Amino acid sequence: TFHSLCARLLRKYADRADLPGLKPDYTIYDTSDQTSAMKKTLTRLDLSTTNWPPRSVLAAISNAKNELLDADAFEAQAGDFYAKQLAKVYQGYQHTLRQAGAIDFDDLLLLTARMLSRDGAIRGELQGRWRYIMIDEYQDTNRAQFQIASLLAGEGQPADSDLAGLPGVDEEDLGASSTAGPNICVVGDPDQAIYGWRGADITNILEFEQHYPGARVITLGDN
Repeated sequence: TFHSLCARLLRKYADRADLPGLKPDYTIYDTSDQTSAMKKTLTRLDLSTTNWPPRSVLAAISNAKNELLDADAFEAQAGDFYAKQLAKVYQGYQHTLRQAGAIDFDDLLLLTARMLSRDGAIRGELQGRWRYIMIDEYQDTNRAQFQIASLLAGEGQPADSDLAGLPGVDEEDLGASSTAGPNICVVGDPDQAIYGWRGADITNILEFEQHYPGARVITLGDN
C-alpha cells in the first residue's frame, strides 16, 4: 500500500530528509492513539470536546494533509474564525505527536511527498531503483498519493515497450517514442470511485492522459 511504502521510506531516509522532529524510530498512531492525542491537545488549548469533536477535527486535519497542507500552510490560508481556530488545533496536534515521537497515517503520505519533492538525491535514487510503477484501484488515490506516484515515476515521455498483441493497442503506433521517461501503469474504474469522503480525487484517473501524454489506454471490458 502507499502507507506501508511511505513508512519504509521514512524510516530509511528520516536522517537525510530534513523533516523536523522525525526520527527513524517514530511510532505510527492508529485511530485510538490519534483520538487520545487530539483530546490531550484540546485540553491544553482549553477547547471543549463538545464544540470541537475529536473525530470531526481529526477528519478535517486528515483532509488537509491529503491535500498536502501541513500545519503552517493550513494556518497561512485560514480565513474565517473557524479555520483559524482549527489551524491552532492542527498546530497543537502536531506538537503533541512530535512530543510523543509519533506520526499519524496521513503524515506518512504528507512527509513522503515533501521528502521526494525537496530532495533530488533521494528522488533520483528511488527512480533508479523502481523503473516501473504499477498502481491498482487508481480511482481511489488522493492528491498526496498522486504526487508520490508522479515523483517516483519521473518526467518525460515513456520509453519503448512491447505492447504488441494486447487488446486495445494499435501496433502501428508502437515505438513512437524512444526517449526514456516514466514507466507507470495504473488500473482503475472511474465508475467505482466511492472514496471521495476519504480524500480520493477522481480527476487523478480521469486526467491521467493529460499528466502523461504518451500514455496508452487498454480497455478491459470483460471479466
